[in-house]
Amino acid sequence: MQTKLQELTEKIYNEGVEKSRQEAEVILKEAREQADKLQKEAEKKAAALVKEAEEKAETLRKHVDSELKMSIGQALAALKQDLGNQVTMQAVQPAVKELFSNQDFLKSLVEKVVKTWAEKDCLDMQVVLSAKEQEQLDAYFKNQLAAELNQGLELTFSEGVKSGFKVGPVDGSYQISFTEQDFSNFFKAYLRPKTSELLFEAEK
Repeated sequence: MQTKLQELTEKIYNEGVEKSRQEAEVILKEAREQADKLQKEAEKKAAALVKEAEEKAETLRKHVDSELKMSIGQALAALKQDLGNQVTMQAVQPAVKELFSNQDFLKSLVEKVVKTWAEKDCLDMQVVLSAKEQEQLDAYFKNQLAAELNQGLELTFSEGVKSGFKVGPVDGSYQISFTEQDFSNFFKAYLRPKTSELLFEAEK
């Protein structure tokens, strides 16, 4: 009897131990599966974050590259324009300055403008010349344009005119400027495209 009781006790004990072991294995298995699942999810999220970061970095790189190219293009265009302007100015300004320092050229130009204006039978006209040249020009034009001065032409001198002259109606409603600066600007605007073409045509 004692032996049977002992056997029964051992059997119950062993069954309990085996059941506990099986339950423990199930728990461990579930824990491992859960851990694997969490690891895979973490790896997936990490991969997604890396991919997103790489995409953002690539987008930023393209944006910076585009901005750099645009800035370099603008800087190059500005440099070309500046070089073209300087070359054009060096070509134009000395020639125009020399031309306007020539009293005969200025006298001839004023006379032609006045005569052309007079052909319209209207000498309600004012010629404004440089005050610094008044001594040289006043007597000359009073002699050469005497008829026109008697018909309404006004001849004045102004500190505001540095070189050349300006013409317009006596009422001052408008003026047409024939100054050294006006001629320089005209020739620069005409020559600038040609200068740029000569300087940079090799790049095309």
